[in-house]
Amino acid sequence: MKTKLLLIGFITCLTTGFVLLDEQKEILLWPKGAPGSEGKTGIEKIRIAETGDHVVSNIHNPSITPYIPSPEKATGAAIIIAPGGGHRELWIDHEGYNVARFLSEKGVAAFVLKYRLSKEENSTYTIDSHELGDMKRAIRVVKNRAKEWGIDTARVGVMGFSAGGEVAALSAMRFDKGNPSATDIIDRENSRPAFQVLVYPGGSDRFEVAKNSPPLFLLGGYGDRADIAEGLAKVYIKYKQAGIPAELHIYSGAGHGFGLRQNNSGAVAGWPQRLTEWLGDSGFLKR
Repeated sequence: MKTKLLLIGFITCLTTGFVLLDEQKEILLWPKGAPGSEGKTGIEKIRIAETGDHVVSNIHNPSITPYIPSPEKATGAAIIIAPGGGHRELWIDHEGYNVARFLSEKGVAAFVLKYRLSKEENSTYTIDSHELGDMKRAIRVVKNRAKEWGIDTARVGVMGFSAGGEVAALSAMRFDKGNPSATDIIDRENSRPAFQVLVYPGGSDRFEVAKNSPPLFLLGGYGDRADIAEGLAKVYIKYKQAGIPAELHIYSGAGHGFGLRQNNSGAVAGWPQRLTEWLGDSGFLKR
């Protein structure tokens, strides 16, 4: 009996070990502390919503969680994903991890971004400084480690949902060439995304077409609030008039926050496939 128990325990340890090896580990964007977060020591908060989603807040150490495709599937493309949550929290499952798993299965390296939150109670952060800064830093980190992950630095894009869509869009407007003389080698990388995917983004009235804006994939629901459902069409027209490739999908049976869930139904459930088709048509999935 004792031998049997030891054997069960050994098998359990092995199984647990495999599970742990399979877990994705976060990578801090600033291992020594993020600029603007000095002195903030509060731990991250996670609540479980009625839908079962994990909702994260109180973020002071921004990070990315990598989902790297297997070598036989890898295309060399990469996407940094910013979940939404009204700049107060992050709905990190259906607007983050679920999407990253799907993309990695399609050969796209995906990175779920935990960014600092400007509208959380008593927050000292801002969208344009800290949230955008976190996204730009994430782009630089991925490009800096591109060789390690089998990524083509010319095919690193951004993706955002709701408030995260605003952050992603801003990164596609306010990119820079990096600082070649920076002591931190990551800061030497340019922060321009190769493409942008905006899913029911907030703040679309702020979106302008930069001189060298990357191509754009827009996605939303007819039943969303007017500034988003109508804002998407206005953003598409801006890009069309500027001669920058853009694709727009507005689903008549959808509202806000559908993300990627197993229980999505109807036409909107097929949006991830439309995205991969666009990435392929745009040349980002060439091996």
